Amino acid sequence: MLRIKIAVAMAVGLLLALSPVRGAAPDAAGQPPIPPGRALYTEHCAACHNGAVQKAPHREFLQGMSPGAILNALNAGAMKSQAAALSPVQRQQVAEYLTGSDLAHYQPPPPPVLCSGAARQFDLAQPASPVGWGHDTRRFVPAAPAGLTAGAVPRLKLKWAFDFPEAQRARSQPAIALGAVFVGSQSGNVYALDLKSGCTRWINNGSAEVRTGIVVETGKRAHPRLYFGDFIGRVHAVDALTGKTLWIARADDHPNTTITGTPLLVGSSLFVPVSALEVVTAADPKYACCTFRGSVAALDTRTGELKWRHYTVDKEPSQSGVTAVGTPRLGPAGAPVWGSPAYDAARGVIYHGSGENFQSPADGNSDALFAVDARTGARRWVFQLTAHDAWNVACMLQDRSNCPLENGPDHDVGAPPLLVPLAGSAPGAPHDIVIVGQKSGMVYGVDPDSGTPVWSARVGRGGVQGGIHFGMAAEGSTVFVGVNDVLAQADGSRAGDAGTPGLVALDARTGKEVWRTVAPDLCAGKANCDPGISAAVTAMPGVVFAGHLDGRLRAYASGSGKVLWETETDRVFRSVNGRDAKGGSFGGPGVAIGEGYVVTNSGYGFSDHMPGNALLAFAVGGK
Repeated sequence: MLRIKIAVAMAVGLLLALSPVRGAAPDAAGQPPIPPGRALYTEHCAACHNGAVQKAPHREFLQGMSPGAILNALNAGAMKSQAAALSPVQRQQVAEYLTGSDLAHYQPPPPPVLCSGAARQFDLAQPASPVGWGHDTRRFVPAAPAGLTAGAVPRLKLKWAFDFPEAQRARSQPAIALGAVFVGSQSGNVYALDLKSGCTRWINNGSAEVRTGIVVETGKRAHPRLYFGDFIGRVHAVDALTGKTLWIARADDHPNTTITGTPLLVGSSLFVPVSALEVVTAADPKYACCTFRGSVAALDTRTGELKWRHYTVDKEPSQSGVTAVGTPRLGPAGAPVWGSPAYDAARGVIYHGSGENFQSPADGNSDALFAVDARTGARRWVFQLTAHDAWNVACMLQDRSNCPLENGPDHDVGAPPLLVPLAGSAPGAPHDIVIVGQKSGMVYGVDPDSGTPVWSARVGRGGVQGGIHFGMAAEGSTVFVGVNDVLAQADGSRAGDAGTPGLVALDARTGKEVWRTVAPDLCAGKANCDPGISAAVTAMPGVVFAGHLDGRLRAYASGSGKVLWETETDRVFRSVNGRDAKGGSFGGPGVAIGEGYVVTNSGYGFSDHMPGNALLAFAVGGK
């Protein structure tokens, strides 16, 4: 998702990791010093993390972690035994080398304000509802669990703000249940916060960034569980009442594995969408690209053991030639699964999308929609939205040796598909339809039995950062589509074709446009600002909530597209911890609605959009 500028950012991170520590003084000859952590990393870490050990996260992943998370892993976490031979100073130097930061005066952030008294207690009478990612990709919250009416929405005010320490982005979809908010962070911490006050009930430290939503088991249980994935491809099960880790499992053995989409929970199965950043590793002309294949892994919720795996690319990659510099060209590969799967109980299947191939040859499985048997993992059908799409970061560099012959267009299916019931359908017409959108700006209605497209609709001009990104929503047979169509360009200019960034409502039966509200461009020259909608949208009766890349959170009337309420989040908030929480762009997760609250992250911080570290809770009446 949004990988052109993301890739640039990661490439810059790679250069920083290979360069002197920021702030270090040059030597007497005016040459920048060689960071001591480089030699330590080469001697103690590179043998595993440069690709030789399949399960070890690649160096690019380590560069995406916070300094505190790396130090925690070396001092007390997963790498404690491997780092035992290093002194505390040497561990710090390794962290400096990987992050490009000067940690000489590093101090861990102070802990958040802990709950006391009644605020510490979880309300088992308020179990999680089966809404939102992890349960239902339609992202519709009915009236009862929402605890909020359309008429009350204009009276929403900020109740509290929480600051994520050591974070420049906020990517984890919060979940509301048990009188609490559960949310992950860039630092790797997962928090349980009191819904009414924002104080902290517990912290689980997993050491790697959590971008996925937090999935809470539904129904009244003595000890409900949470499930989520992390940046280095691990799946976690945690006790919701204590924060204790119950098990951790790898989603895939490939060293570039990551998890971006939220796992889907159905009974005793957890369906995990598996993606990878091998698309970035391929920038190195000496790297033999590529061997990762996207997949959905079905795990046993009790143990984390693998039940089955469905690969998007159904053939193992093989060498199809060599690049201009003699590196093996391996394919087909890629087709990562970026978004959460959708479940169809009546047909016993899950639906999921895929991204582009990472290397030639492009096959029939990239930029596609799949139907997979939920019990066995057998493929029922596949519908490819865009053919001949193979791309990786090498395509944007001067040395394009590893660029696939197809060279794009990089039109991922990143948003989760929606299964929409069509009540009152005419005889012979489908009673359900699967809705799928992609970065091309196209939305399709697909027959769930055959995979045959029923209709198609263009909602935006599309492009690498255009079209549909992280998630649509549906109320009844109306589908709400956030359109990005960015205006800002990498050089600071504005796009010649403004596109139509904003919110669109479509009739799920026909694909016809019901209404469209184009977002006004209010950026007025502000850096990294854009009016489009990249984040997932969320619906409740009569209302659609959408966070925009310019930092504005809006509530739209679902019947007309009229703006009912909006607030500006690109600012500083005073958090419940007595520190500043900085808002920014909205990207990735949308709002969570429950028990009368609207809770959202603000601060996308990726792809040249406004960073931040705020979690914001709104309620009628506010503070």
